[in-house]
Amino acid sequence: MGRLPCPPRRPQPPARPRAARLARALSAPLLATGLGGSALGGAALGPSALGPSALGSATLGTAALSLAAWGAGCAPVRAPDNPLEYTENARRAYEAAVEAYLDKDWEQAVILFEEVKRTYGYTRYARLAELRIADAAFRQDKYAEAIAGYKAFVTDYPNDPEVPYARYRIVKGLYEQSSETFLLPPLEERDLANVTDAYLELNKFLADFPGHEERVELSYMLSVVTGLLARHELYVARFYLMEDNFDAAVARAQYALRNFEGSGLDAEAMVLLGETYLKMKKRKEAEATFRRVLSRYPDSPFTLAAKNFLEFMKAEGGT
Repeated sequence: MGRLPCPPRRPQPPARPRAARLARALSAPLLATGLGGSALGGAALGPSALGPSALGSATLGTAALSLAAWGAGCAPVRAPDNPLEYTENARRAYEAAVEAYLDKDWEQAVILFEEVKRTYGYTRYARLAELRIADAAFRQDKYAEAIAGYKAFVTDYPNDPEVPYARYRIVKGLYEQSSETFLLPPLEERDLANVTDAYLELNKFLADFPGHEERVELSYMLSVVTGLLARHELYVARFYLMEDNFDAAVARAQYALRNFEGSGLDAEAMVLLGETYLKMKKRKEAEATFRRVLSRYPDSPFTLAAKNFLEFMKAEGGT
């Protein structure tokens, strides 16, 4: 088994010189390429990363922490004289962390972003550093860690303009966590808690942000996880059918049809439901179900199975 399928990638821009990359990283907006394995790239530093409006009014207070060093191995810096200097120091520290991030030096980048959070907690850069730490985890396929970071950001700063970005990354992380591997049984045979979480979060995100720029990608992801959940229900329904636990098989098939409509497995679920009815000697329900397959899904390959069941019933004198 491979990873879950992903939408086609966008064309990627040519590599930029280092100076241009850094300048772009410190402007708004920034779109990063190649974030998260096979998934499409998202906004790495967010639309409000470092524009003039993002600087805000920094207050010195006791949080200045004048002797903190923002670069690994750097000598302590003197206490800033005023809020503008404090903000400028924060910007430079954040810039150093971004450089490490762009160089994919994840360990160093996280160290520097953590230093920004500790030393410049009263600036916009501290919040952005939290997102970048989650981004660094995401880029290393540490999805659980990244999701926890994004969720903490959403919880701590519910009105921040970067909340849509953080929630977008949450659903992408959950989707990536749903991937199949050779080391585990097929997805339909194991617990699908991650897939269920992805399904719920995708539905909520699309409801909250119907015009999101990545709606096509998100809709595709939703169709994939919906299919996985429906497939799991049909797997369990077949198990119950083999065990002659017909009521449970019917309940599972009906649940898949009711909750995962449009999964692409509707015709298959209905054929399975009709077969179960037939074994329960409920011939009227079985015939009606098979005929619905023929009328609703005439192009489905499962129409052949439905026709065969109807012919069998006719030969038995039931139709």
